[in-house]
Amino acid sequence: MKKLVKRILGYFSFVLCIELMILIIISGNRRYLVTTANTNVVKSIEAIHIVNKYESILLAKEESLEIPVYDSFEDLVANGANGPVSFIGTITGYGPDCEGCGGRTGCPPRQDVRNGNIYYDDVEYGTIRIVATDKRIPCGSIVRISNYRFAEEPIIAIALDRGGAINNKTMDLLYHSEEETLPIGRQWDIKFDIIRWGW
Repeated sequence: MKKLVKRILGYFSFVLCIELMILIIISGNRRYLVTTANTNVVKSIEAIHIVNKYESILLAKEESLEIPVYDSFEDLVANGANGPVSFIGTITGYGPDCEGCGGRTGCPPRQDVRNGNIYYDDVEYGTIRIVATDKRIPCGSIVRISNYRFAEEPIIAIALDRGGAINNKTMDLLYHSEEETLPIGRQWDIKFDIIRWGW
């Protein structure tokens, strides 16, 4: 009985192999192009277009928006949460190796800047510079710095640091080192637009 079962299985295996070979010979050497649609890529591209369109609208809005300029820093602080505010002040530069600096920003997430990372990746504004501001300007505020002698276009920065000498209408822009800030000195008549008040 076992021999008969083995013969039948062997016979079926042989027939199956012959049928497969015949199918291969009949099909010839044709190649089939199988196309699939990657919907994730399409959705990603659509999302990028939507984000780019939205960012363009936002930038156009911000540029055309008339931002009130405050002479009094107290008035600026009182109105900051109500919308964009602006003031004319001074700017200096500092490095993570400055006297009294600990190498980390004073605001959460307390980013380590000793490694030369003078930028912050903001969810809304992308990769932007870090600036030290008066403590009355909340951490996470976004500042557009215009009329800065060392930049052709306005600088977008985030308030992530504090400083003992940084108060009222003075801001301190983070650089890689104190040595890099020597030619910068102190600049007056800088326009600061605070376009986002805190996180």
